Amino acid sequence: MSESPIDTHGPEGGFRDLVGYRLVRWEEDYAEVELAIGKIHMNRSGLLHGGALVTLLDAACGYAGTWCSVPGNVRRAVTLSLTSQFISGGRLGERVIAKARRTGGGRTIYFSTGEVFAEDGRLVGRGDGTFRLKRGSESLEGEPA
Repeated sequence: MSESPIDTHGPEGGFRDLVGYRLVRWEEDYAEVELAIGKIHMNRSGLLHGGALVTLLDAACGYAGTWCSVPGNVRRAVTLSLTSQFISGGRLGERVIAKARRTGGGRTIYFSTGEVFAEDGRLVGRGDGTFRLKRGSESLEGEPA
């Protein structure tokens, strides 16, 4: 994965920084979000916490529908619903990557599907989301940040 973070046009210090994930690939209708699993991401059973997995799915699925074609402009969305399935456990010290794609939608509502993989290729989880674009985010050009 790329070592330099992608400019997400968002403020520093938000939930993204607290959890520690980063956007590593972003293009129209597609996004990848990566996390190095640390002690803070573990549950009592010694596996990746379900909340961390759902956070990765939500972020990747959200980004998949908000790529912007104009540098410096932004597109924003809110999550309306998100399903998740926990398939296998992520382990301390490994990297996981959420890969999501926009699967459809209209002018203001879009749908995305995502999968989270461990670095050995094992499927850790998957999910589907419904998102609403915020006013001004309906076109690929977005609006000034």
